[in-house]
This record gives sequence, C-alpha cells and structure tokens, in this order.
Amino acid sequence: MTTARENAAALLEVRGLCKHFPTQHGWLGRTQTVRAVDGVNFSISGGETLGLVGESGCGKSTTGKLILRLQDPTAGEVLWNGQPIHDLSQSALRPVRRELQAVFQDPYASLNPRIRAADIVAEPLRNYEAMSAGQANERVAALFERVGLRPDQMVKYPFEFSGGQRQRLGIARALSVQPKLIVCDEPVSALDVSVQAQVINLLMDLQQQFKLSYLFIAHDLAVVEHISHRVAVMYLGRIVEIAPKRTIFTRPQHPYTEALLDAVPVPDPLVRKNRRVLTGDVPSPINPPSGCHFHTRCPYTEERCRVESPAMRQVAPGQFVACHLRQPVSIKHTTDVSA
Repeated sequence: MTTARENAAALLEVRGLCKHFPTQHGWLGRTQTVRAVDGVNFSISGGETLGLVGESGCGKSTTGKLILRLQDPTAGEVLWNGQPIHDLSQSALRPVRRELQAVFQDPYASLNPRIRAADIVAEPLRNYEAMSAGQANERVAALFERVGLRPDQMVKYPFEFSGGQRQRLGIARALSVQPKLIVCDEPVSALDVSVQAQVINLLMDLQQQFKLSYLFIAHDLAVVEHISHRVAVMYLGRIVEIAPKRTIFTRPQHPYTEALLDAVPVPDPLVRKNRRVLTGDVPSPINPPSGCHFHTRCPYTEERCRVESPAMRQVAPGQFVACHLRQPVSIKHTTDVSA
C-alpha cells in the first residue's frame, strides 16, 4: 500500500491492525464481537500529514488509540521507526510515548480542571526532563507564545479560557516534549468555524517549524483537504481508499469516497450538483456484511462483491483502492506523490 520511498522514510507503519471488542447481547447474555478496526494498513513519513476520514463509528478514533497504545490491538502491529511497539513493556514504551503525542477532540475534557495552565503544559516536561521550576516556567512561557497564548495566562485554570484557547493549550502540552508525530483526533470539530481556521493554520505552521508528522482524524473534508498530504478513507473498520489528497478530491476511485465528496455542500446557490445518495444505514460492526463491507449500500454491486472481500490494489501512482470494479495497474517507477 505504500511506495518504496514512503517505506524507507516511514516513521509510523500500521500493519493488519485489528481491534475487536467482546460484548454481551440479548436476554441470554450471548457474547458477540464488535469489529471496530478490521485489518488496517498505512504508513506516515516524516513531516507528512495523513488525513483519516469516514463516517462516525467507522473506527477512526480507535485506530488513533491503538497507535498511541492507549488500547492494545487484537491483531496486527504498529511499528515506530521500524520497531513493533504493541508488545513493549511500560518502561520500554516510555521513550516512544515521548515521540508520540495526542491532541484530543474535546479541549475541555482533555484538560485537568484543577490544575493551572502552566502546570498542564509543564507536567509532560517534568515527566521526561530534570529541570528547575524557573527553567520549566521559561519553557512553558515560550510554548504559550508559540501557540498564540499570552504568558500572563499561565496562572489561569482551563475554565477561564475559550474553546479555541483550550485547544491551543492542548497543542502546547503535546509540543512540550518535542514529539515527532501527533495524533489529532477531531481537534477542531468542537470549535467555531473561524476558530477552526486559526487552529488548523497553527498546526500547519508548527509542522513546518518542528518537522512534525500528523495523523489527522476528522469527518470534515474541507479541513482534511486543507491540512493533509495524503488521505485515507475508512468504512466500517477498513480503509477502502488511500491516495494523495489532490488525487482523492479530483479522481476518487471507490464508490464510498465518491459519495462522501458528493455530500459536501457547494457554497453557491446557482450551482446544481448531481449527488450520489447512499441508501440504507451503515451496517453494524457486530455483524458486518460478507465480502465487501460496502456492498449493501453501493450502487455498482456485483455478485462478486457479496462474497469476496476486495484486496487493496494500486490503480494509479500512489492511489490504492479496495474495490473489485477497479483494475490494478503495473507501475514500474512509482514517484512520490504527496500533495
């Protein structure tokens, strides 16, 4: 699913990642399995942003938690700089946790309301570095200024900040230990549109300055198009298409990707858009359809789709699709298409 250049430079690789949750259902307490993540593969290179999009409940956030080792996978593995991290002990995982940080969806729920802002940002620093209180204050003040907060706000509590300021505080906390990759789980979905733009531009500026990589989880395609280099489209626990963002937004190949893009409103009342409206609801991850998971809603379904799960195949340089309707192509010299 990745080019030779991407594999050589990959900071993060996800191989066959699965997360299944056992659950009891019905009067008899019968145990069933929720297939939240069901065989996910991708990589992220240094300085790259991979956007992960899909409907609510498709497994995006669970994938982020598995990468951060907030949850353990049922199967598959996560490799950081080529090293599997899913079976590392807590002590061996400690230096990896410093390089893998997170910015969460709800900027208020992710901050301790009883701790002042300066201590929230300084806490990761104290966990990883021995420094005096004065040194910590200097580092925190510099981080505040870098994310657009004033140093005099260091004494405030989270409830004294606006939603956008709280998210900036969360970004400062993630940056404090100088990570290499940040998992951004819907970081702007709880913010006003104008504030969203400010936070997205901040993240892009920080990426340029600190050479950061992002896994950017979102459902807003406009935001994903603005910040991402490549985009992975997820449906019912599986990635169905992954490609450079320009390719995804101009030449989508999977029917689900086409439907997602058709659902984006056009901000011009004079422009009429032919929409592909999906019928039916998203199937339950407890009992996903056989074959291609999307075949129950796909307008192009064939008999093969109902019985055989499609493999991810390359249909254009850097573009991979899990669909029986798309023919693979032989590409001898794959170039790096990242924008």
